[in-house]
Amino acid sequence: MRETASKGRRAVARVASVIAAIWLAAAGEVARGAPADEVRRLVEAGRSAEAYALGREHPQEFGKPEFDFYFGIAAIDAGHAGDGVLALERYVVQFPENLRARLELARGYFVLGELVRAREEFEAVAAKSPPPAVMANIERFLDAIRAQESRYQTSATAYLEVGAGLDSNVNSGVSGPTIHVPTLGAVQLAAAGVKTGDRFLHLGAGGQISRPVAPGVALLFGASYEGKFHGNAFDRQFDLGLLAAWGGASWIRDKDLVRGMLSYSTLEVQSDRLRNVAALSGEWHRQLDERNTVSGFAQYAVLDYPSQPVRDADFYSLGVGWRRAILHRLQPIVQVQALVGRETNDAAPVRRDLSRSLYTLRASASLVPAPRWALSAGVNYTRSRYREEDALFLARRRDGYAALEVGASYRLARQLSVRAEYLRAENRSNIALYRYDRDLVAVKLRYEFQ
Repeated sequence: MRETASKGRRAVARVASVIAAIWLAAAGEVARGAPADEVRRLVEAGRSAEAYALGREHPQEFGKPEFDFYFGIAAIDAGHAGDGVLALERYVVQFPENLRARLELARGYFVLGELVRAREEFEAVAAKSPPPAVMANIERFLDAIRAQESRYQTSATAYLEVGAGLDSNVNSGVSGPTIHVPTLGAVQLAAAGVKTGDRFLHLGAGGQISRPVAPGVALLFGASYEGKFHGNAFDRQFDLGLLAAWGGASWIRDKDLVRGMLSYSTLEVQSDRLRNVAALSGEWHRQLDERNTVSGFAQYAVLDYPSQPVRDADFYSLGVGWRRAILHRLQPIVQVQALVGRETNDAAPVRRDLSRSLYTLRASASLVPAPRWALSAGVNYTRSRYREEDALFLARRRDGYAALEVGASYRLARQLSVRAEYLRAENRSNIALYRYDRDLVAVKLRYEFQ
């Protein structure tokens, strides 16, 4: 009996050993799978930088499909597109029908500047008739690829735009017909100087040609027209037409883009030429990383007023800017600019009371809340200081112009979009004649030729 009991104990021990071995093996598999699970969890939580750092701590996992898939996405999101592309290439070799993997791989190629391979992958996914949301995202990337390909081959773009809206102050007039002038007392203004609102029709057209002439060097030529036509007979005297043309060159090297332009524009009010502007401008942009760009710009312009030569002036400006693309599903982009300028009267004799220094701050943001949709908002503030006292108002003019702009656009098709816009502007001044406010609402339909 003792022998039987001993055999029983040995059998139980063997079974326990087998169970322990199985448990340890299973635990080993779980442990080996844990890095992939954790990387996936972090990616899905939007913490790609942490997911990438964790993945780098487990090089033994490279080559395992699930790990490669999520590590590749994390690497691209975290700014390490090279590592991401290598991981996703390994995955796609084994699972070529995984459309998400191919989309992420295409995105990685795009970030690296491998535009031909990016286009191939995007078009391969598009050929599978993906959901509309995915197709809209693919179209955005393909549009960006076409824009970048213009660096290497002659390209041309053009657009037509039509719209309508309401403007609460078509002439930037003051709110009341009477103002006080220190040298004259109460003065009754002409009707053309008093605020008037009206509906309007908007028409626009334009185009640009880019022709590369050397690696990274391209010549640019373009022209545009915008017209604003009011409904009421009285307000047609404030109809506007702006015609502009420009030409110049751009130079790209590594992370820097430099552009120099010559431009000429003419502004007409009811078919009478109000102002001509000839300008020379230069700008520089440096991409600090995949999400941050800094810029600087300068301009010299000659302002000519054919019917009011007393306002002729030279204009100088310098500015800096910063652009930030934020890693988020809404694809937000934030931009900030600061500008200083000087407008120097060039009449004969010189009118220093029409010369001014100005300081401008601008901030804007845009995002993509859903496929085919885009939202934007911006604020602008300009402070003007005139250099001499106004002879009538016995004061040096000081203005503060503030504006808020918001917009929403929807892409009806790849080349057709509709946009709604709202502008709120106020000009505060120590001289009553220059105080005004404006609300403008417009809806525009735009067709782009590519």
